[in-house]
Amino acid sequence: MTQDVWCDRPTLPLLQWLARGSLKQNLLQAIRLWVWLHLLYGDRQTRLSLPEPFSYADWRDTFFTSDHPPGEAKPDVHDSQCPCAKVTAAWLFGDRFNLTQVDWSHQQTDSQHSRYVSEQVKQFHQHLVEHGVLPQSLESLLYDTRLFGVTRRTLASDLYILVEMHWLKRIGQKYQRVEDWPERSFSSESWVQDAQLSAHNLAFLAQPDLAAIADNLSRDVQGHQRFFVHVDYVVAQRWIDRVDERQEQLRQVWQQRPIPPMQLDYQGAGQSQPCNLVVYPVCIYYYRRAPYLCGYGQVPDEPGVMDFRNYRLDRIEAIAPLRWQAAEVPPDLYQTYECNDLPTPDEISEEMAIAWGFDYYKPVERLILRFDQEWNRRYIRNSLRHETFEPIAYNEVERLIQQKVSEPQRQHLLQVLHARDATDAYYQALHRQDDPNVKQRLRAWRPHVEVLLPWSLRQRMAAEVRQEALFYQD
Repeated sequence: MTQDVWCDRPTLPLLQWLARGSLKQNLLQAIRLWVWLHLLYGDRQTRLSLPEPFSYADWRDTFFTSDHPPGEAKPDVHDSQCPCAKVTAAWLFGDRFNLTQVDWSHQQTDSQHSRYVSEQVKQFHQHLVEHGVLPQSLESLLYDTRLFGVTRRTLASDLYILVEMHWLKRIGQKYQRVEDWPERSFSSESWVQDAQLSAHNLAFLAQPDLAAIADNLSRDVQGHQRFFVHVDYVVAQRWIDRVDERQEQLRQVWQQRPIPPMQLDYQGAGQSQPCNLVVYPVCIYYYRRAPYLCGYGQVPDEPGVMDFRNYRLDRIEAIAPLRWQAAEVPPDLYQTYECNDLPTPDEISEEMAIAWGFDYYKPVERLILRFDQEWNRRYIRNSLRHETFEPIAYNEVERLIQQKVSEPQRQHLLQVLHARDATDAYYQALHRQDDPNVKQRLRAWRPHVEVLLPWSLRQRMAAEVRQEALFYQD
């Protein structure tokens, strides 16, 4: 049955259904999806006027103000009239859906409205407590957190989830609203049962579609496991116990308040001796081949430098938590702690969304690639390599070379480009300079890929190909 207007209130059973897992972990996203449904299917005052189908850029330009930053980074509070400035409570408890943060702030000065909001927050808090899903710092979540003040990657993830839940259809690279809404069958009782399944919290899976598959098929289906994940994992069997020990040590460290810095004995790749470093531990990422600790602090082989680095867990020979006042803690790191400016996992996720590669602390460069059409048709087209990885026109490649490259490399690259077929497939992306993961992917695409930019990476790939060719001259 076709339905015309979305008008559901944000009840806890509804939010749990939208969370598709742990509501405690996914509360903000569930609230944001509830807002999305108002924007897509609400009444005439709240429904956005979007083309059919619409792109993310169409939605962004319609929803946010014209001065909203279009890039990958988390937007600052640039305009109090922009929806990205509205805190969570303003969406949940405002007297109208399209009020601005300024309107909300003015309402809070009215004692009657303030008492109404306080009562709503109290009821919301009580329901969360009753069902055991109260997130930490609820007040901060409601009054300090901007619901749409998030990265482009986060909002794109919301769109993927709406497609998975059949609230949108994917049409190429665009989205289309559906006429028949998905069925919603839930009750307070079933919600309570689902809320207790904390073991199936899948928020750590960065790919929304993979999380959805795991959410649906992580349990047996008629006595058989039907979903398996196999990943490249290069940690040798003899180091598995060390990895287990390190992640348990880190779990205990992250339960402390405040989280302390740590002294690491780290044996990096290519180092003859382990080095001793003091770092602040941020989070663990599994990336491509192994689990890594993302930390901020002293950098191997660079005395006096404070920066982010990734440390493979199996190469950490020892961990020793320190007091912040300990003499071993570098003054710059202690100052960061004193200023309450220590990094968070979200900051690392945001940096990774900006450019392709796991070395999120390295400079960003533009990458331009050429593929033959057959390889593009089979393996590249319609695949997701990174948020910034996208097709680019032949004449746009020429323009970028003319603008971004200085002589004599510019003339050489233009000659190379003019010798190539304009009907080949050209792609651009932002990538992290000298990132080993990106270089490994480019090597895996040989001989079907050509690096045009940056010049230094093109030269590196050419040297490798020449050296590799020598192996087969027999």
